[in-house]
Amino acid sequence: MSKITYLMLLISMLILTSCEEEYQFKFESPKKIGINEVFGISLREVNDQMFDKVTYSLDGKSIENPNKIDVSTQRLGKHALTAVVFYANKTKKLTNTIIFLADKKPIVYTYEIINIYPHDKGAYTQGIEFHDGFLYESTGRKGQSTLRKVELETGNVLKKVDVAPAYFAEGMTILDDKIYQLTWQSKKGFIYDLNQFKQVGTFDYGQSSEGWGLTNDGKKLIKTDGTEKIWFLDAKTLKETGYIEAYTNEQRVKDLNELEFINGKIYANKWQSNILLIMNPVNGAIEGIADLNGLEKEVSKTQKLESTDDVLNGIAYDKVNDRLFVTGKHWGKLFEIKLVEK
Repeated sequence: MSKITYLMLLISMLILTSCEEEYQFKFESPKKIGINEVFGISLREVNDQMFDKVTYSLDGKSIENPNKIDVSTQRLGKHALTAVVFYANKTKKLTNTIIFLADKKPIVYTYEIINIYPHDKGAYTQGIEFHDGFLYESTGRKGQSTLRKVELETGNVLKKVDVAPAYFAEGMTILDDKIYQLTWQSKKGFIYDLNQFKQVGTFDYGQSSEGWGLTNDGKKLIKTDGTEKIWFLDAKTLKETGYIEAYTNEQRVKDLNELEFINGKIYANKWQSNILLIMNPVNGAIEGIADLNGLEKEVSKTQKLESTDDVLNGIAYDKVNDRLFVTGKHWGKLFEIKLVEK
């Protein structure tokens, strides 16, 4: 046998041996699953080679039974499934993304108009809130941003603070005699004394990308950043403590904007639409969708809306008298409405 032939044979044997020893793992799991469904996951070696063991985890928490995983208490949205396989004195980590969806279709609502009140057409409304008989409003755009106290029946502005021209103001909420106001892309919020309308502090954002809508549940602040995420902030430290993601039984819904917390649910505007969403604050499931397009048509009867931005963007609730108010950017009307299931 020539030296060349021998070398070629040796190389072929080495390649073959190497191929036999190479492990190829396939981690199998669903891509989407309803929050009420139980599912299983598995891992296999493509060439049927033996391995020692495999451990699984969901978002870093160990899974005891990979054949029967119950996620009914999880938030909706994207989650990380991880498999760590032990083989031939080695370990390998594989990660799959799974999306948890709502278990029901959202209820569809229409509305009845109960009352119509005047509203400042010059207000680029970013958020409204009803408190002790008055409306409080945050308006946006750099150089035009304000915080206001407004008389409901007349629309008259009773108090107003101009926000520094460098900032584009966004949503606001009232908690424990303080007003909290967001800014859009500056990653900074302002705190005001409710009675004096004097700024008494600021706070910075954490992982949330921007400031859009703001409300509270009486204990913590609830914030949107323009994505499908809704963030929770500790009322004392104003640090983000977690988030949920808005999903229906089919897909995520992003561009969440102005917020209001009503009877244990989160109500939200969707940016550049006249849609009102009703969400579960625990897992993010969209439980209701209200089509309010007719309100823009009602506004258009008495004024010309100049921009595609001039859509629904304001939700307030009078919990004492069970009244729901909505308005929009540059709308000359504020509506008291009642939602009606279709």
